Amino acid sequence: MSRIGLAAIAVVLFCGTCLLAAGCGGNGAGGGTAGAGGDTGAAGASGGSGGSPAGGSTGVAGTGTTMGSGGAAGDASGTAGDGGGTAGTGGSPAGTGGSAAGGRGGTTGGRGGGNATAGAAGSGRGGGAGGRGGAAGGSAGTTGAGGSSVTPTIFYLDVSGKVMTAVAENPQPRTLVAKAGQGPDGIAVDLAAGHIFWTGMGDPSADDGFVSRSNLDGSNVVTLVPAGGTYTPKQMRVDPPSGKMYWSDREGMRVMRANMDGSSVEALVTTGSTATDRMDQSRWCVGIALDTAGGWMYWTQKGGDNAGVGSIRRAHIQMPAGQTSTNRTDIEILYSGLPEPIDIDLDLEAGIIYWADRGDDTINRGPIAIPAGSTAANRTDRQILVRQVREAIGVTIDKKRGRMYYTAANGQLGRANLDGTNKMELTGAGAMTGIVVVDLP
Repeated sequence: MSRIGLAAIAVVLFCGTCLLAAGCGGNGAGGGTAGAGGDTGAAGASGGSGGSPAGGSTGVAGTGTTMGSGGAAGDASGTAGDGGGTAGTGGSPAGTGGSAAGGRGGTTGGRGGGNATAGAAGSGRGGGAGGRGGAAGGSAGTTGAGGSSVTPTIFYLDVSGKVMTAVAENPQPRTLVAKAGQGPDGIAVDLAAGHIFWTGMGDPSADDGFVSRSNLDGSNVVTLVPAGGTYTPKQMRVDPPSGKMYWSDREGMRVMRANMDGSSVEALVTTGSTATDRMDQSRWCVGIALDTAGGWMYWTQKGGDNAGVGSIRRAHIQMPAGQTSTNRTDIEILYSGLPEPIDIDLDLEAGIIYWADRGDDTINRGPIAIPAGSTAANRTDRQILVRQVREAIGVTIDKKRGRMYYTAANGQLGRANLDGTNKMELTGAGAMTGIVVVDLP
């Protein structure tokens, strides 16, 4: 098989509501028993006595008495209930001066997403949203009472010209867009707006790359950046708060940005401009990732086939005053001398960068920061996580579930834990490029 275009991948994770116990790992089955009334002065604004957010004993039903005037606040955590309690039967639904939040089994929940039954307004012990799966979520979930299930879903690209999807836990590939254009490579999702974005390399010799978009179901395909608006666009990211999308342009030797409607295309980094420059693959920009809070963009420059001249770099998203994409002085090289790095993803909380390396068929990770006394060229903290990913292209992490996903030009779609253990192949059909995983409600 001839080498296909390099891919890009991004992951956009979204969780509107917490997973149920059978979902992403929550342990609670429901909420604490709510009470319509409550013991005088026993209710608190955000929890009851004792307990921890991880869950605990079954919530206690209200005693049926009228809420006392100005009931005292309970502990902030509250004792979580593990049963699907129901509302208490006695007492006044709102005691004089009582708190609308419950006591035990209060708003800070336990593990997973529950179906907690809220007590009537101003309930006593066991009120509010209580129990496991409360408002602060548990070890896996993030939302409160009555949390609904979400489905981890893969969106990925087949270089033959298709946008594909599959449920991550039990992949059954399905075509969303059958005619996505020539050489689709990088993919991103704006879940709130209901859009899939992808780049297309076009013909690498023709300078006719493009960027397209569709609805999440594959309908309403539109071209945002028309053919020739970019050379050979690769991995991409979207940043909805700023209304911008970013991508690396391989033969264009650029890192680029545009509005999410395709307007105002601009180069943020330019590594070369002539035909001679283009022959030097160490100038080819491929992967991209963003740290918008920190103000950084990261990208790879791949080098030739397993040539050992690849690098991972970063620069500020904001262009330095008085500088341009060709002369900016804030570019930092984090890793150099890599076999052939392609796509990247970031675990900003842990300060770690993940990347796929097509040169030695591996998935890797390492600290973003260069260790003291080391350089980008001699640092030794690169960790190979997964081997034998033939023609490795895409990588994305699902931090919430402790997993990563990767694609390869030889047809591999794989999954492993973030430390590389529990590797498994999900499907092996087609030549795959970009991939992203999101939580669909």
